[in-house]
Amino acid sequence: MIARIWHGWTTHENADAYYQALTSEVIPSIEPMNIEGFRKIEVLRRGFYDEVEFITIMYFDSIENIKAFTREDYETAHVPEVAQKVLKRWDERSQHYEVENIIHVDVM
Repeated sequence: MIARIWHGWTTHENADAYYQALTSEVIPSIEPMNIEGFRKIEVLRRGFYDEVEFITIMYFDSIENIKAFTREDYETAHVPEVAQKVLKRWDERSQHYEVENIIHVDVM
């Protein structure tokens, strides 16, 4: 499995607007594409003194599935206009990592 990771930053004032755009427009536009090998998307949010960072992590079965989704240079980030309007800055390229199996150990 491959994780496609992307970061975007916005102001505290625009953080809720960005999250709303992400969850009501951006993500819903991806899911109906029925992209082969696409498994899920996660959103992480972290506040700093002067800005708020968002991280999206999309999970795919393979790099080939990501290439089918992006249709161009697979590392180039796609940031829709609705998101650009409320973001201060963002990664222009996404990072891709192999997801390794994790062994869970109960500690008592």
